[in-house]
Amino acid sequence: MTAFEWLKLIIIGIVEGITEWLPVSSTAHMLLVDAVLPLSQSEEFKNMFFILIQLGAIMAVVVTFWKRLWPFGYGEQPGMAGKKCYVKKDIFMMWFKVVVACIPGFIVTMLFDDYVEAHLQTPYVIAIALAVYGLILILIEQYRKNKEARVTSVDDLSFKDAFIIGIFQCLSLIPGTSRSGSTIIGSLSIGINRTTAAEFTFFMAVPVMFGLSFIKILKFGFHFTAMEAVTLFAGCAIAFAVSLFVIRALLNYVKKHDYKVFGIYRIILGIVVILYFALVK
Repeated sequence: MTAFEWLKLIIIGIVEGITEWLPVSSTAHMLLVDAVLPLSQSEEFKNMFFILIQLGAIMAVVVTFWKRLWPFGYGEQPGMAGKKCYVKKDIFMMWFKVVVACIPGFIVTMLFDDYVEAHLQTPYVIAIALAVYGLILILIEQYRKNKEARVTSVDDLSFKDAFIIGIFQCLSLIPGTSRSGSTIIGSLSIGINRTTAAEFTFFMAVPVMFGLSFIKILKFGFHFTAMEAVTLFAGCAIAFAVSLFVIRALLNYVKKHDYKVFGIYRIILGIVVILYFALVK
């Protein structure tokens, strides 16, 4: 692998690590980077790579929120003699809500993923989705301004809330929409506060991305060239390292600020992409 290929890979890994957790569409950003600085790999590998690299970012969630994700514990509990293994019922309940939220997206992905991959992964589709959902994000924030949130923690989410968020997540099948962006828009629209929306989005990402990665790698097969294996491993490692910082930074940001800045960024980026591919390409 040449130095220039390494540079492109590092850029993509950093872009994924940053944008996976922001409501700006990580897949769109990686596709746009590849359109300007294309990796010297087959299209089949890149279609798989742009999904599997997100596993690196997902592992950052597992590390950061391990105590809130692992439903088993060991120690002394009220009414129990000595240290024993026990089940954290609140965490199991949270995972049940995540499963409910993932059902709509699973069905839609199985039905339409091949069509989207073949027809909608274009710069113009990405640009329009970036701008449109950027505007929606701004409007949702404006609508929710000065209104008290109905739900302020993941534990308070109902199964109905989870399912509605899952329906919104279906929108992310369109490149440029953003999985986190669609779930955050859905969460805000039904009265969930920003921090809870972000955290539940993080938790939903774990089974969603493992599932998508499994599907993609089955389609691609398990036979990698040495260059493909290095590209995949290095990309995931870079995305993981960057995500460790971005997750905390985003949670700290939304405690004091709204998501409007990301909506503005999406609109500007969408316009820039359209102009670039209309006038330069």
